Amino acid sequence: MKAHYLSLQPLLLWQRVVRPIDWAQQFGRQAPVKVEIGFGNGEFLVREAQEHPEHNFVGIEQEWASVQRALRRIAQANIRNVCVLLGDARIVLERLFIPQTVQQVYGLFPCPWPKERHVKHRLFAQTFLTFLNSRLVPEGAVQIVTDHEPYLHWVLTQVPDTGFAAQWTTVAPRFSTKYERKWCETGQQEFYDLRLQKTTHVARPLTEDATLHSHRIAHFDATQLQLGTLHGAITVTCKEFLYDPRRQKGMVWVFVAEEGLTQDFWIEIVHTGSDWAIRPARGCGIVPTVGVQCALDLVHDTAQQTVHAHGASHNVHRTG
Repeated sequence: MKAHYLSLQPLLLWQRVVRPIDWAQQFGRQAPVKVEIGFGNGEFLVREAQEHPEHNFVGIEQEWASVQRALRRIAQANIRNVCVLLGDARIVLERLFIPQTVQQVYGLFPCPWPKERHVKHRLFAQTFLTFLNSRLVPEGAVQIVTDHEPYLHWVLTQVPDTGFAAQWTTVAPRFSTKYERKWCETGQQEFYDLRLQKTTHVARPLTEDATLHSHRIAHFDATQLQLGTLHGAITVTCKEFLYDPRRQKGMVWVFVAEEGLTQDFWIEIVHTGSDWAIRPARGCGIVPTVGVQCALDLVHDTAQQTVHAHGASHNVHRTG
């Protein structure tokens, strides 16, 4: 299979590095850091990095296809001042960036989620703006460009109490991005350029990783395992169970949803000689959170029940 990128070098697997990230160490130099959220094909990100080699640029994107295209552009431009992150900007900003270390944030043509029931999905809500504020240096700035006027006015309603002063203007096409071209092709020649200038610092601490505790149980019967579910502020769903009797190793695929983050990964139940260990499988690249611990606890509880279920089935058989 042919790769759509030329080099993976700019991609930082942030789940597997020490957090928060020392960007000066990551780039090998001390320089102002600028961040683009949702860089799409990477056109603006690469162009800015080329035009401003004195700055370090970090791009955040949720779609792997977009990351691949950006990696290709970075390699073709032969630039070294760009780092790419695959993930949700909310999680990335909360966990990877030390407060007051970012000079500027760009958000070009974010999804406006125009339907009323989808407003909750909009990124630049008040809570997120306070996180951006906390990560920006004094007098740092956020630039948001949109084609959707109602979205512009919605963002303006989110600005109070976030430590920003807001100004906006209409602009002609100038960013040469995929979505700008898309709207231009439909006849739109006017866009809304919103600038948020940091005036007051809003403190938002780093979100720290949870300390995960694995489990051990004396006995386990794989034939009796029932996949469990947990509902509430944190949702855990056990979706699949695989077991290798020769290796005495089971794998439970779990899905975890908690505030601002969803993860799916494997939890292993493996015989260690004297007992059974229940722990995250190696190589999953999870973000250690309270939700992950809840998943470990749920698998532990259901695994423990297999012994009781096995014993009960034997008792019924003997009684019969």
